[in-house]
Amino acid sequence: MQRKDRIIERFSSCRGVAFEIKSHNDPFAITSPPIDELPPVVTSNRYWLPWLSSSKVASSSSLARRTMSRASSHFCDLDIEEEDDDDDEVMSLPDIEEGEKHQEMELPLQKAVSKREKPKPKADRLSVILLDQGLFTVYKRLFVVCLALNITALVLAATGKFDYGRNKATLFSIGNILALTLCRSEAFLRVVFWLAVNLLGRSWVPLPLKTATTALLQSLGGIHSGCGISSITWLTYALVLTLKDRANTSNEIIAVASAILSLLALSSLAAFPLVRHLHHNVFERTHRFAGWTALGLLWAFIILTISYDPNTKSYSNDIGSRLIKQQEFWLTVAITVLIIVPWLTVRRVPVRVSAPSGHASIIKFQGGVKAGILGRISPSPMSEWHAFGIISDNKREHMMLAGAVGDFTRSLATNPPSHLWVRTVHFAGLPYLVNMYNRVLVVATGSGICVFLSFLLQPCSADVCVLWVAKGIEQNFGKEIKDMMSGFPKEKVIVHDTAVLGRPNVSQMSVEAARNWGAEVVIVTSNPEGSRDVVNACKANGIPAFGPIWDS
Repeated sequence: MQRKDRIIERFSSCRGVAFEIKSHNDPFAITSPPIDELPPVVTSNRYWLPWLSSSKVASSSSLARRTMSRASSHFCDLDIEEEDDDDDEVMSLPDIEEGEKHQEMELPLQKAVSKREKPKPKADRLSVILLDQGLFTVYKRLFVVCLALNITALVLAATGKFDYGRNKATLFSIGNILALTLCRSEAFLRVVFWLAVNLLGRSWVPLPLKTATTALLQSLGGIHSGCGISSITWLTYALVLTLKDRANTSNEIIAVASAILSLLALSSLAAFPLVRHLHHNVFERTHRFAGWTALGLLWAFIILTISYDPNTKSYSNDIGSRLIKQQEFWLTVAITVLIIVPWLTVRRVPVRVSAPSGHASIIKFQGGVKAGILGRISPSPMSEWHAFGIISDNKREHMMLAGAVGDFTRSLATNPPSHLWVRTVHFAGLPYLVNMYNRVLVVATGSGICVFLSFLLQPCSADVCVLWVAKGIEQNFGKEIKDMMSGFPKEKVIVHDTAVLGRPNVSQMSVEAARNWGAEVVIVTSNPEGSRDVVNACKANGIPAFGPIWDS
């Protein structure tokens, strides 16, 4: 065929890499009419609300410009504004990381939206994550409650109305460290999520109880943060009391306590949202190594305080019998076990990596995995870990779909490794709680589909409908992923390819699909702004909805 006879659709995916795709009669694709034959399209607001909308008619030329997608920092590439987004970070599960159907499929809401008449400035993602999700979220309420309880107890202790707190200030600090460790222990939370699904995943359990449990489990980071600040306040109080009674303590004890306090403060500062957002690797390494160092010093602190005799101003070697009688000792043992256990499961395993495009990699491992489970992989276990959803039929193997949005994920496509480090004990997150409901709509954009595909590949207790919005399904994600989405009833699997159909109003599509499916709840995985819009739109229409939150 001569070059002039070819019809080329050119578009740019994430990271600004251009693709040229030859038109073909793929049964998975919906043929687009020539641009000059396209009818006018009604626009929609970026933030769809049922009581507020505006529209205009777009010309054919305007529609042609709109369908030529721009570069985006997110693999889902659903932003409607024309300006570029230079933000490199991707929202995954965490700090956890991040079509179309057969021709017979018809959805009244699957129509493209055109460029708006007056596009609003793109919201900063940090403000979306921290502010636009609401000032009174479950996460923030848990944080406030946890901190308020500790501050109240601390004030009572300082005013002489809570003698136990005054005498055991160090114990309260260690207790808070244990609580925050539990909220981040993947092994412990795997058990908690399993209990929640098995106890509440029954048809007779009221839906409000299920959604309240989902919101609580998703927002345990609020307790983690609240206990982190509380542990610092209690340790500061304990150190002040120690300094007031220097005659009965030693310089070594004061020095070790001060070092622990400094490390806890450093770890908390590194977790401050602005630092964590802009310098995630700094946060991760500071949190890990400062925490480990503080734990080692905590053991030194306990041994020093128990062995020190204020009468002789010396340390005793016979501390075994006294050590096991101390509450601080047993709490520290529990903290140590919770921190060590995940590292005992770290293994270097062979992997098979394929790259359907420069924008996504498929990483395959041996062994089946249940639906809704997530896993962590690393090229260097002491420096960085990356969490991804797991795709598996729970038989012989499982895989991860990694969008190329960072240095590590891009290297998977350009320089595929033969081995990766993994944690063999996988962890549960929000997708796992799908099993707690009867009928669920899951919404994904781009590579976010990986956390939901397993619900199509293996039996699960919930009846799941999947809505996936992405660009260039086969070209970017490969034939294997496309085939996994094929062969299902059109009401169960809805695929919208933005390369052909244009960018949709995902919020409105989600509401309509949830109503048609009779979904009890909607769970979405997208970028922060997309997740927020879908969740807000569903809640405005009386449909419970959940999406990734900051520090979920």
